[in-house]
Amino acid sequence: MSAQKAKNISAVPIDGFSNIRITSTWTFLQSVDWSEPWLIGLLVFHFLCFAFTIFTCKYYRLQIFHFLLMVTMVYSAEYLNEVAAMNWRSFSKFQYFDSKGMFISLVYSVPLLLNTVIIVAVWVKRTFSTMTELKTLQLKRKAARENSKKTQ
Repeated sequence: MSAQKAKNISAVPIDGFSNIRITSTWTFLQSVDWSEPWLIGLLVFHFLCFAFTIFTCKYYRLQIFHFLLMVTMVYSAEYLNEVAAMNWRSFSKFQYFDSKGMFISLVYSVPLLLNTVIIVAVWVKRTFSTMTELKTLQLKRKAARENSKKTQ
């Protein structure tokens, strides 16, 4: 049994940069060299995207455009992964772009999808607020009609 366990452990890949056995998403993210300029730029992009998501909460039409743009960027992540995998030497020290797209999904798509979830939550909150206001107005009009009938 211990030979089989040793065989299974040796099947777990070791990262070339940090020499960590990659067994989870967290160890995968730890194995990334976050000091590379393009990764710093990507983090800045995600920060600005989040700030724009918060800024557009009051501007419905701008938020729709922002939402559609982010969904389109997530949709194009597969193609971006292919292009980056072919040209990684021109901007990166290591080949992060695997065929399954784990890296691009974690560092590119997930933050964008979290922004879209925030936007959907804002839309749901706005919808519930509008429905509550509408129901309150309906009840006030009904009460006003009943009061006017009683006074006549």
